[in-house]
Amino acid sequence: MNLKLLQTIESLKNYEISAERKSMLRPLADSIRERIQIGKAVHLNFICTHNSRRSHLTQVWAQAMSFYYNIREIACYSGGTEGTAVYPKVIETLSEQGFRIQKIADTENPMYAIKYNKNSHPVIAFSKKYDDEFNPANGFIAVMTCSEADSGCPFIAGADLRISLPFEDPKISDGTIEQDQVYQETSLQIGAEIRYVFSQINTK
Repeated sequence: MNLKLLQTIESLKNYEISAERKSMLRPLADSIRERIQIGKAVHLNFICTHNSRRSHLTQVWAQAMSFYYNIREIACYSGGTEGTAVYPKVIETLSEQGFRIQKIADTENPMYAIKYNKNSHPVIAFSKKYDDEFNPANGFIAVMTCSEADSGCPFIAGADLRISLPFEDPKISDGTIEQDQVYQETSLQIGAEIRYVFSQINTK
């Protein structure tokens, strides 16, 4: 991992996670641990409405944290109830926090290669439906990162398990002077909570 990203991850130790949020995070940690213990592949599909902000942030942070904690049995994906485009501020924010990012397709729905470690396969980020062929068809854990997708999709075809883990949408700051700060804080909150999840996997 590059120094900037490592520094960002180290700073997440100081992020306070409430007891209520920890109770929401533990089922994800427990489910990942149980699958690893029985030798089952762990596929995580992070889902929000447009697959443009929160689902990509959680996907990228989860893949990075699996590497950081040397839990290599993890493959992370993301999707939406509809496909749109990754919001540019998400890419800018992740880059500022230490991820190395290359745009590999410049279209209305751009595609990015996001690297958390120079010798590891990058996260390929673009907007798509959760059941897109790029994502696993079955046997995955569906992690609902927004309440809209959680209520709008009561059934996720192919999911072994469904976990609700909503985050506030940074979109509320779009076009305001607080936008940079809100996206930075949202990403750091997601990073800190996903870090907590992976820190719990090898503790039992």
